[in-house]
Amino acid sequence: MAEQKATNITWHEGEISRDQRQAALGQKGVTIWTTGLSGSGKSTVAVALERALLERGKHAYRLDGDNIRHGLNKNLGFSAEDRTENIRRIGEVSKLFADAGIIAINSFISPYRADRDLVRQQHDEAKLPFLEVYVECPLEEAEKRDPKGLYKKARAGEIKGFTGIDDPYEEPENAELVLRSDQLSLEEEVQKILDLLESRGLLNG
Repeated sequence: MAEQKATNITWHEGEISRDQRQAALGQKGVTIWTTGLSGSGKSTVAVALERALLERGKHAYRLDGDNIRHGLNKNLGFSAEDRTENIRRIGEVSKLFADAGIIAINSFISPYRADRDLVRQQHDEAKLPFLEVYVECPLEEAEKRDPKGLYKKARAGEIKGFTGIDDPYEEPENAELVLRSDQLSLEEEVQKILDLLESRGLLNG
């Protein structure tokens, strides 16, 4: 947990409530957290889901692991400590999106269960919905896809601490949804997430 360093600060309440923001948008804010191995299909699902939601007139924004490291988290590497801080920051950003009534779609390997659980706790404490979606894919299939050539580099010893090779991936134990990306079509995966959102009443203000 990050330490609070700033002193003499006070939370400044606004005049618009969360309910008012959600009513204006006609939806509820939520964080959809897709997790899985590199090459599992997280980002592909997130891109397709964002489009599907916008086509329905819903406000959604996608936060992608690599994209975030180009800006907000450009000062973080891939040590266990930096991975934890990376996910903590994204959790806080996602919470802001959800509080604003936006559907935040996250695609992060986020290999450590404790880090994902912390993000869930952040949302629970803020009374914001958090849906963990495990994009499950066997390592051999993800490695076969290897869209960025990272597994090949990891196997050659060019990348150290690579998730699934010489660093662990801790599978979710209680994900709201599990998608077997090696068995489902992209359309089926997106529909399952939309069905989950519908069942939770999150697509109506």
